[in-house]
Amino acid sequence: MEIEKLRETIKEYAKDIRLNLSSVLTVEGAPGLTLAQIYGTALACSCYTKRDVLKDALTQDAKDHLTPEWIEAAKSAATIMAMNNIYYRFTHLVTDPEFKKLPARLRMSVIGKPGIEKADFELMCLAVSALEGCSACVNSHTEEVKKAGMSLEAIQSSVRIASVINATAQAISIG
Repeated sequence: MEIEKLRETIKEYAKDIRLNLSSVLTVEGAPGLTLAQIYGTALACSCYTKRDVLKDALTQDAKDHLTPEWIEAAKSAATIMAMNNIYYRFTHLVTDPEFKKLPARLRMSVIGKPGIEKADFELMCLAVSALEGCSACVNSHTEEVKKAGMSLEAIQSSVRIASVINATAQAISIG
């Protein structure tokens, strides 16, 4: 597996990250999630980190667990949330309440028709939103996945995956 090869290059200072990466990409290490949800979330987050070596390794390994539609949805989650997290974080942070009343005027139809189950796409969007730190998006996507019947443990697992993928990207960047 490509991610295993990459994991082995992570230096000793990031041993915890190396160990966590092995764990969160398993059903045992990501309770409440399927392998497709695990790899979809990891792939979406790796796309968001902009570390090609990480994205490429996860893309390669994800082919064993994801359909082409899932891979496209993971890329879509990373890109749509790159836009939405900035816009909605602004409307949440700005003190002038009039901004919340204005229409977003941003196209985001992929959220309604992601090409996979909507709840699975929402889970990936939640993880990417956690990386960006947009509380409005984190809360919105959390509510959507809860409505779809996902457990708190599944939600926590998706955010744990996001945090480990982010830390892995940092370790790769530091060298």
